[in-house]
Amino acid sequence: MTSQNYCGFIRPLSSENKGQALPAYPLSEQKEIVIGRDPSCDIALDPDRYLMVSRHHAKFRAFYLPENGLLRWEICDLNSINGTYINGRALHGCYKLQGGDCIELGQNGPQFIFEYQVTTPLLSSPNNPNYSHPSTPDSVTFTQLFPLASTGRSLTQKAYFIPAVVTVIFVVLMFAAVGEAKAFNFLLATYLTAATSYFVYQLCGKPKPWWVLAGCAGLTSLIIVSPVLPLFIIIFREILPGNLPTEGENINFINLLIRMFFGAGLMEELIKAVPLFAAYFIGSLLQSPWREKVGIWEPLDGILLGTASAVGFTFVETLGQYVPNIISTGSIPTGDGSGQLLGLQLLIPRILGSLAGHIAYSGYFGYFIGLSVLKPKKALQILAVGCICAASLHALWNAMGFVSVVLLVLIGIASYAFLAAAILKARALSPTRSQNFATRFFGD
Repeated sequence: MTSQNYCGFIRPLSSENKGQALPAYPLSEQKEIVIGRDPSCDIALDPDRYLMVSRHHAKFRAFYLPENGLLRWEICDLNSINGTYINGRALHGCYKLQGGDCIELGQNGPQFIFEYQVTTPLLSSPNNPNYSHPSTPDSVTFTQLFPLASTGRSLTQKAYFIPAVVTVIFVVLMFAAVGEAKAFNFLLATYLTAATSYFVYQLCGKPKPWWVLAGCAGLTSLIIVSPVLPLFIIIFREILPGNLPTEGENINFINLLIRMFFGAGLMEELIKAVPLFAAYFIGSLLQSPWREKVGIWEPLDGILLGTASAVGFTFVETLGQYVPNIISTGSIPTGDGSGQLLGLQLLIPRILGSLAGHIAYSGYFGYFIGLSVLKPKKALQILAVGCICAASLHALWNAMGFVSVVLLVLIGIASYAFLAAAILKARALSPTRSQNFATRFFGD
């Protein structure tokens, strides 16, 4: 009967060289194996690429089980700056490795899977022609056959698992709502607004509680269905020169632009900014860490809450005004259900277009609201510039709809460019840049 041994090794979880076999790093039975960025390490990682990895980050060492004398390995953190994670949990001290364990050096750092193979003395010799090293494509391990056993936290953080779950839920609900126009439109609008806001959230890279974002969207929704909205209309469309043109009215472009600036851009951007100022005020009354979670303390906070406010505005405006009007009028009488079809056709571009519309304007203004918190001595100047810019983009979009489709596209692209530039600048200015999951900026 031939005795069995265990051959342990770690294999990189991912590689930029797709389609090639990932090399494995064998673990020694006699000596400790140190991994880090220092060239003297047994497993030396690229010092320029893996900035989150310490010079001497962790070590592997072998030990024998007292009950049966079998060989095993453990990993010990070497007081690394960004920590070591096993299956998503921070490692304190040492950990006895099991097959399929996911090892991560620093949050969002390089990941490795611990694997082992059972070998015999005959087959474990490299001189044997039937020998298969763990790093060769011919060997098959448990985690290769069952990938789910080795994904660890990557499944939820790097595979967009949660968005996929949400998508499946909405798909099932929309199937159930087929034939019910209002329910179907509500579900579709909810999913599309969530998807567009999630896109901006990923670009910003700063965690913000979902209930804070939902609360901001809800407050904006309440404002535009409350008696407060008529007050804004009186101020901006009757007192100020913001009365919107009526159908068939002959008006030049400059006059149209002025009306849109006051009656649409300035009015609506200030409405959407109300929840942001409320969040800042509420946050200032709280103690840390709640004040940072709820309030606005930097431009990224302003962008995230501005985006959420725009989602609430777009949602109610589209489902509460535009789509019902189309459905009720059925302006193209092509048969039964034509109004519902036209309403659905309007809903999709309005919601998706909010990324270069309401979300872009409000997110951009939110950047200036957050910037005014960072630079309080220049707050009024910063807020004035931000409000005028956001309202101007909004007015240009509305006015160009009467002039040219091509110009409308260009204004939409410019609006998104303004938002994207604000996000990039906000990430650079962020006091919590080192914790930003979009920039993935780490230091040793």
